[in-house]
Amino acid sequence: MSHSLPHIAILGAVRSGLGAARLATREGARVTLFDEAEPEKLARSISIAEQEGFGIVTGQAARDLVVNPGEYDLVVLSPGFDLEWPLPKKFINAGVPATGEMEFGFERCKTPFVAITGTNGKSTTTELLAEIFNRCGRRSLPCGNHGIALCEVLVSGQEYDVLSLEVSSFQLETIASFRPPVSMWLNFAPDHLDRYPDEPAYFAAKHRIFMNQTAEDVAIVNASEVARVGNIRPQVITFSAWPEYAEATWYYSEGQFYHAGQSIGSAAQTRLRGRHNMENILAALAAGHAMGLDSAAMLDAVAAYEPPAHRCELVRVHDGREYINDSKATNLHALESCVRSLDNTLVLIAGGKEKGLDYSPLASVLPGKVRALVLIGEIAQSLATQFQSIVPCHVAADMDEAVRTATTLSQPGDAVVLSPGTSSFDMYSGYAERGEHFRRAALAL
Repeated sequence: MSHSLPHIAILGAVRSGLGAARLATREGARVTLFDEAEPEKLARSISIAEQEGFGIVTGQAARDLVVNPGEYDLVVLSPGFDLEWPLPKKFINAGVPATGEMEFGFERCKTPFVAITGTNGKSTTTELLAEIFNRCGRRSLPCGNHGIALCEVLVSGQEYDVLSLEVSSFQLETIASFRPPVSMWLNFAPDHLDRYPDEPAYFAAKHRIFMNQTAEDVAIVNASEVARVGNIRPQVITFSAWPEYAEATWYYSEGQFYHAGQSIGSAAQTRLRGRHNMENILAALAAGHAMGLDSAAMLDAVAAYEPPAHRCELVRVHDGREYINDSKATNLHALESCVRSLDNTLVLIAGGKEKGLDYSPLASVLPGKVRALVLIGEIAQSLATQFQSIVPCHVAADMDEAVRTATTLSQPGDAVVLSPGTSSFDMYSGYAERGEHFRRAALAL
């Protein structure tokens, strides 16, 4: 029996893979899903495949797969799949053209979109931009690497005016024609070095976001990254919240947002805190403006935005003090980022599980910025010993005591900040439970 329909292999049988399978099927292709996870972990996917007429190969059968030349017309990789892994290599070695789920969706997507990349802040900015579009009358959705995959959006039956699309380095590795009308480069720091051989390789993957843009397109680039990003074809629009980049097109200083040198409004109404979040706001404003939105309307939308819980989240202002929940800061880089980016003097609540991390870099961040340290968890005593010559250190038995102690040590105008710098598993089920405990303790004052 001969088949004239194209046969598409899709690697990864969960959300993005199922979205790609539905999109391919809608176009008349035959589809087979492949996933090396065991069948019992993929029960839902197997059930959907049976109902919707996809083939599906899982577990040992996927690991033992032999791919013959001419058997498949295309292989679609879910995000996170590395072309060097054994399963993708079987298809590539058999001469099957490979593409990523996002590229597969892009080629079939008629909706304009903003593509957002960066090492930190992608999810916040993607959500914030979708909120801005929706509140300014453009139906939008945060999607891509964050939340719902692009192929899922295209088969959802919902119509959108513009998409807010988070893109990761993994997704950008396999693009060929992907061309965002507006791209966004939030920042860059070494990450994912378990996946990439070195930092330049990770940078090169991310930089592909600009690969197919032309002079008709826009790139919104952090002013501190312009030199590193280098010469690119799209029109470059810059943003910054740091004094050394005051010439940026979109700028934040002393509580005010500026566009082209003119004040457009205050940051006081927003629920986000920290210069890194001011930069996320500026990048979103720049993207909305590039898509024709009005600054005043956009700032109203920013004021209404509820930030993701546990990420530099303002819990309350009480007795002149801001209480900020940054429980998601489970490593030193996130803790340093929080401390550097807040303009207030802080009383910092830190500590948790002993992970064998080196906290010595924190010594350069504390002076003049942190009034006192209140320490909790397994590593409390060792951190107190390490930093007591730099700032006053207090060990608290639990979160309630930590918040009360921090309040006593703080002064009006200060921020009491939970930014632990390590995981929570010595005391909690995860960072969310830890953050909720901080929130309850702060609201109980």
